[in-house]
Amino acid sequence: MALYITQECINCDVCEPQCPNEAIYMGEEIYEINPAKCTECVGHFEEPQCQVVCPVECIEIHPDWRESREQLLERYEELTSTRKPA
Repeated sequence: MALYITQECINCDVCEPQCPNEAIYMGEEIYEINPAKCTECVGHFEEPQCQVVCPVECIEIHPDWRESREQLLERYEELTSTRKPA
């Protein structure tokens, strides 16, 4: 499952640099998470680092983007692959 940032975001800037997949970016009003890049830190850490550092706990599981741990690990492998396509 990808994560998303709720309207409670205070734009404190602590989550963006913690994301190993560079999935977090500044949206029009608050920070947002690109679900196509979010792996909930699977493959990098035991828990999502953005949730760990968020002072207002405004990062939740995206209700419309449900994925298994295996799918998240597959995305991690795709995002971190250094192999070039044949």
